[in-house]
Amino acid sequence: MRFFLRGIGFVFTAGAILFVLAAIAVGGLLWKVSRDLPDYTQLADYQPAVMTRVHAADGSLLAEYARERRMFIPIQSVPKLVIAAFVSAEDKNFYKHQGVDPEGIARAALYYFKRDQGRRPQGASTITQQVAKNFLLTSEQTFDRKIKEVLLALKMENTYTKDKILELYLNEIYLGLGNYGVAAASLNYYGKSVHELTLAEVAYLAALPKGPNNYNPFRYREAATERRNYVIDRMVENGYVSKQDGDKAKAEPLDVNPRSLSPNTYAAGFFAEDVRREIADRFGEKALYEGGMSVRTTLDPKIQVMARKALADGLVRYDEAHGWRGAMQKIDIAGKEWGAALAEVPALGDVQPWRLAVVTDVTADGARIGLQPAREPSGAIAKARETGLITPDGLKWTRKAARQALAAGDVVYVEPVDGKPGQFRLRQLPEISGGLVAMDPYTGRVLAMVGGFSFDQSKFNRASQAQRQPGSSFKPIVYAAALDNGYTPSSIILDAPISIDQGPGQEPWRPENAEEGFAGPRTLRFGVEHSQNMMTVRLAQDIGMPLVVEYAKRFGVYDNLQPLLAMSLGSGETTVMRMTAAYSIFANGGKRVKPTLIDRVQDRWGRNVYAHDERKCVGCDAQSFSGQNEPKIVDERQQALDPLTAYQVTSILEGVVQRGTGTSVKEVGKPLAGKTGTTNDAKDLWFVGFSPDLAAGVYIGYDQPRSLGNSAYAAQYAAPIFRDFMKMALADKPPTPFRVPPGIKLVRVDPQTGARATGGDRSILEAFKPGTAPPDAGGYGGFGDGSPMAAAPGDGQQVGAGTGGLY
Repeated sequence: MRFFLRGIGFVFTAGAILFVLAAIAVGGLLWKVSRDLPDYTQLADYQPAVMTRVHAADGSLLAEYARERRMFIPIQSVPKLVIAAFVSAEDKNFYKHQGVDPEGIARAALYYFKRDQGRRPQGASTITQQVAKNFLLTSEQTFDRKIKEVLLALKMENTYTKDKILELYLNEIYLGLGNYGVAAASLNYYGKSVHELTLAEVAYLAALPKGPNNYNPFRYREAATERRNYVIDRMVENGYVSKQDGDKAKAEPLDVNPRSLSPNTYAAGFFAEDVRREIADRFGEKALYEGGMSVRTTLDPKIQVMARKALADGLVRYDEAHGWRGAMQKIDIAGKEWGAALAEVPALGDVQPWRLAVVTDVTADGARIGLQPAREPSGAIAKARETGLITPDGLKWTRKAARQALAAGDVVYVEPVDGKPGQFRLRQLPEISGGLVAMDPYTGRVLAMVGGFSFDQSKFNRASQAQRQPGSSFKPIVYAAALDNGYTPSSIILDAPISIDQGPGQEPWRPENAEEGFAGPRTLRFGVEHSQNMMTVRLAQDIGMPLVVEYAKRFGVYDNLQPLLAMSLGSGETTVMRMTAAYSIFANGGKRVKPTLIDRVQDRWGRNVYAHDERKCVGCDAQSFSGQNEPKIVDERQQALDPLTAYQVTSILEGVVQRGTGTSVKEVGKPLAGKTGTTNDAKDLWFVGFSPDLAAGVYIGYDQPRSLGNSAYAAQYAAPIFRDFMKMALADKPPTPFRVPPGIKLVRVDPQTGARATGGDRSILEAFKPGTAPPDAGGYGGFGDGSPMAAAPGDGQQVGAGTGGLY
């Protein structure tokens, strides 16, 4: 007995010593590990990387920019069903334990030993531990990291509420397909907010944290469905939903339809990219991709689609007039299934309704084609095959028979023929390109911008980045400078040969008109309407190029224009955006506008951090009305041009449309003003113009400038693009006349001489400033010297604001 008792004492003593040593070792290990624990208190100020969202003016979503697609959602806004699903799937005792779940550890060990019996292995990490690992630790599988995870979980539970910890988890967790957090996953998997999700949809999202790639809904559909149903069973078992509802949800298909968001929806790739660059320049790349900003742009989706169509049609019109260049490429389809081979050919995503096709057979009646098959969300090629026929009418523009133009295996673009299913027109990507901008002339808000035929083909924005010569579209600014400095629309300028001395050793410069011949002494109006180069050079020479340079800068067309007479004909380089903003000055009564693509930017908390409209509203912050003055918006925009001069130029530019180089625009049937521009060798073709409430500019040309042809003129190719756009954009607008400012006198004159008209149908109403109308009889003298005529008192009709247009 004594020996037995001694033995028990020895064992007890040894056990106690071992326990103390183990406790010391464990304590030492915990002390050592705890010294290197990250600062978990930083989670109190958690600001996750949230995607920036860009909206059109009507609120529709245009683009998203993010390194991690995440939308932060506070725990108060998370539906209880979502919380129930994630808790059931990941940590059913979340609201009971203190960071570590002994029951979960025991259950995981039991399941581990029974894994060969078909049981599902389970992890033992709680949601709190996962938060500790995801935010503060690495994912390495080491004993040291696991101890840190447990220690951090215990500390976090003593510091933060359960709701705070769950909020961190639900916003940080990766849920596959590039989505982080439940809000982004809900939107991008199902196109719904979290409040609209069904039980089956919630359960699938909760199934993903265990292995997003293992439960991909397209590649591993069966495993994904099984895991979703497992989550539903746990929700039933935990009492969150009834068995009846659970069985019904498990019977539903795994109906995942990833959201496809692209600026191509509105043909707005160039616009969105310029917005992205501006946000990055203004706030930095980190704020763009992680700051969660809300950007409200000026884009009008309807007008954008119209602008893209008008420009694309115009480019195609020019390109097809110069013939068929042949197929894009050729693929081998002999004895093979053509769909798979055609699916591998890259197709542009922003040229709808054009589609990529392969020619399968050519006959005298046309060409049979197979259309590029679609791809499933998984990336697999769809099994369905579409075929069609390119008819002789669809080949007519090539001026070739079907067998001359096409051969089996040719890859081409085609466009469906309206009202004739299965029939297509042959198309080709135009070599020529261009840009179009449409803006509100009063605010500078860019309503539409197209920087080329296809953004997918080329990211270079020809509307805002391309520096091109505006040609004669610059002339109205020269004439505006003259009208502001003594000239009138009826002033006489000589259209005749002129030679300019360029200095010692230089050949004299002898400009020429676009058309042969000279008109002789004609009115200033005539010089603009018919785009006479000689008259413009004489006028610029008389008023002085330094004045023209000043006006060009004032209009925002150039920053530092060289004071050379050739520049008066538009030889300097500028952009469509700048030219459209300059013409807006004529439309709005002389106020300079600042073009913008962005109305306002808000940070992740909804605070305004940028607004384009900088006008001050005096009295707008009053709590109530008690007899004080009405609120007033203070307009501090620069007055770039006398309002009366702005209207005179508008009147003359309206004459360009009525009688001059822009007569094709008359087809719109609304009051419009504008000017063509054709540069030397027709390397650039322009038309810039406006209605009373919409300004637009367009140019076309090759990216590497070369002649568009000896017979190419802006009136032939650029003006019709402007016409087509305005016809669509103003279709539902009344024919509003241009606004006439107070002080303008409308006097009926002879358009040939500028003298007061004595009757007849050839007379027009001309706009004069007070005291500058022609005398009652006779015209101006002094032909050919280019000087402004002496002001005559006249008794022209006094016109107030809003009384109507000229014609």
